[in-house]
This record gives sequence, C-alpha cells and structure tokens, in this order.
Amino acid sequence: MAGKLVLVLLAARLCAQVDPGLELNRLVSEQTGGKFKLRGEFRLRPEARTGAGFGREANLENPVIRTRIGMEYLAAPWLKISALGQDARAPLYGVPAPGTVRDSMDLHESYLELFPNQKRGFGAVIGRQMLNYGESRLIGVPDWSNVARTFDTARFYYRHPRARLEFLFVSPIKVRPDDFNKPVLGDRVWGVYNTFPNAIPRGTLEGYVLRHDQNRPGGFTGAGRLGVNTFGGRAAGALAAGFRYSLEGAAQSGHVGSATHRAAAWFSGLSRTVALHWPVDFSLEYKYASGTDSSRQDRVSTFDQMYPANHDKFGHADLFGWRNIHNVRSLETFRFTKTTALNLMYNNSWLASAGDALYNGAGRAIARAPQGDAGRHVGQEFDVFATQQWGPFKFGAGFAHFFAGEFLRNTTPHVNTRYLYIFQSYAF
Repeated sequence: MAGKLVLVLLAARLCAQVDPGLELNRLVSEQTGGKFKLRGEFRLRPEARTGAGFGREANLENPVIRTRIGMEYLAAPWLKISALGQDARAPLYGVPAPGTVRDSMDLHESYLELFPNQKRGFGAVIGRQMLNYGESRLIGVPDWSNVARTFDTARFYYRHPRARLEFLFVSPIKVRPDDFNKPVLGDRVWGVYNTFPNAIPRGTLEGYVLRHDQNRPGGFTGAGRLGVNTFGGRAAGALAAGFRYSLEGAAQSGHVGSATHRAAAWFSGLSRTVALHWPVDFSLEYKYASGTDSSRQDRVSTFDQMYPANHDKFGHADLFGWRNIHNVRSLETFRFTKTTALNLMYNNSWLASAGDALYNGAGRAIARAPQGDAGRHVGQEFDVFATQQWGPFKFGAGFAHFFAGEFLRNTTPHVNTRYLYIFQSYAF
C-alpha cells in the first residue's frame, strides 16, 4: 500500500500546478457567459480496519473509491439548477459491501434554487441536496463515508443582514447500492432553523425547533412510530486573548412507539491558536447525550441524534455516536506550512447510563449490559493524521488505535480496534 501511495504522490506532484477542472470551467464560463459551471471529484482511500465491530466482524483491508461529476446552471438571475452524480465502490470488500461504502452511479444531488445570489429577501431550495447545519451535530453530511449522506428536501428561507429564518423539510436518502435511490419520506425532519449573525458580541446565535418522524417504511423497528421534538440552540464566537468558543444544547420530548421520550444533549468547546515555532491550533471539548434507565419501561431517554456528521467528533475511527455518552476530546493541529498539517487527537468516553447501550456513529446499538453491571468506561482513542495540499490535489494518511475500557472489556472481550488509511483526492 505504501508503494502505491509513493507513485500517486509523485504523479500528482508533477501535475499539481495544472488543474484541468479549473481550466475546463474557465472555458465553459467564457462560452456560456458565466452561467454554466462543472463540478467533479475523484477520491481513493486504501484503508485497513481491525476489530472495528468489537470482535464481531471480519477485519477489512479495502480501498474505497468515489467519483463525482456534476454541473450548475444559472438559468436566470432568480433560478439555479444543480445536479451531481456519484459512483462509490469498494472492490475488495470480500462480500457485498454495505450502502455506507458502495452505491453504483446514482443521482446524489438534483435541486432547484430560487433567488440564489440575493443577500436579502426570500429564497428556496427544492430537490435532493447535501446539507450541513451548524457544526453538523444533528443534520449533516458525513463526507468521510464513501457514499456520504444526501437528503430529499424542501427549504424556504428569508435572508436579512441580521437574521436568516428558515423552514425546512429533509428526508435522508436510503441507499440502494444496485438500484436507483428513491425517496422514503417516512423518515423525515421538519421545522425551523434560524441564524442570527452578530446577535451576541463577536459571535453568532442559532435556534431551532425540529420534529423527527419515522414510521416502519422509514426504518422504525418498534410498534407504532417515532415522533421526537427537539428544541435547541447554538452559540459560537470569539473571546478575549485569542480564544474561541462553541456551545450547543438540545432538549427532546415526544414518543418512541408507545413510550414517552424525554432526552437532552449538550456540547461545549474552547480553542486557541498559539504562535510557537509553527502555529498550533489547540482545542478541548466535552459532549454529553442522555441514555435510558433500563428500569423504566415506559420512558425512553436515549438522545435522538437524527442525521449527524460524526466523523472526528468521537475519534477518527468513527466508532461512536452522540447517544448515551460522555466524551472528552482534545485536538492539536500543527501547521508546518500553509498546506501541510499534522493532527494529534485524544478521546475518552463513558456511558451516560450503564444500563443503556453503546451506539455507533449511525445511532445503532453495538454493545449492551442490560443489568448495568459492566461498568461505564467505554475506552480511549489516540489518533494521528496528516494532510498535504498540492495545488488541486489533497493527500493524507492517518492511524487510530482504540483502547477498550471496562464496559467493552466486559461486553465484547478481546477488543483491539485499529484503523490505518492513506488517501488522495482531486476536486473542482
């Protein structure tokens, strides 16, 4: 694998100053009066995962490959048309790969945007689109995933220099690797997500009220259906002495089948850049999401994380999600040059409720001690990863090692989770 990476690096270094996508778009723009724009991406990531399923899944050494090609067309000053095709492959997976890594050429985005370039007034987006809200802790695109999430959506908003008020309806696409991905509107989130720039000194304030509905065709596996209301907000900005902060909290009500749902989650982060020999970005954060008391049969308190982009938020190996968890994370980024960075990350995680399950990044239970007698410490993860930008090309490599805590040693013995990868990508 290392030999292949060297060849890729050498080839890319020779052509790093040539960007064919940029040149093609320049020619297309000249011929269409700036109305037409092409989009593209190619990404290759050989990776090796061992023990990722806590001893229940085979180890994987597998390249994942993603190709995207699309276009944007400004049909009129008030109308933009956008479409993006995506082909995702995992050729050496060994068995039919799941929808998280494999989806033969499909329509990943296709939407109309009304009044796209206005800074004030009404606008709308209707169609299939990748979306990120806030820091993507509840609604986002996990782009590290080979397939990545996309939504069927209808969004209507009003823009003002002091506020952006938005009503949204989003439904995540259910990937069908060998067939066309069709809408499944039985799994959806709708509500309002409003942003207020400069509402607080040197910062931004966001507030949202969201409803998550899910029936059996949409993926709910219990009796009845899921209906969860989320009331939350986020604040982010600058502090004195070069510090920056980010805070987010959410409370939930509703029902999960016949059971009452009451849950909460919050996040707090603090960061600062220090001018050492190389500039170093330091950050520290804490995350919490409630879990269910196993003695209560009539009440569910496991936080509904909805559709997050969890990559890096609980460790680079992407093992866990924002459900029934306490997590402390530190990240140090050493910026050797403007295009070269080295990252060191540490995560430590505990269960919020010992009788509830441990959940993966997709929100599914992966380990449980129903009696709550296996302990609460999930474990620690150490990560190191580096990136290099050469013109239009980006390269990276990383390694993660997860050390099981008391809970996982008792529920899934012989855990030794490691994740090694290299990648290269080109996008325009």
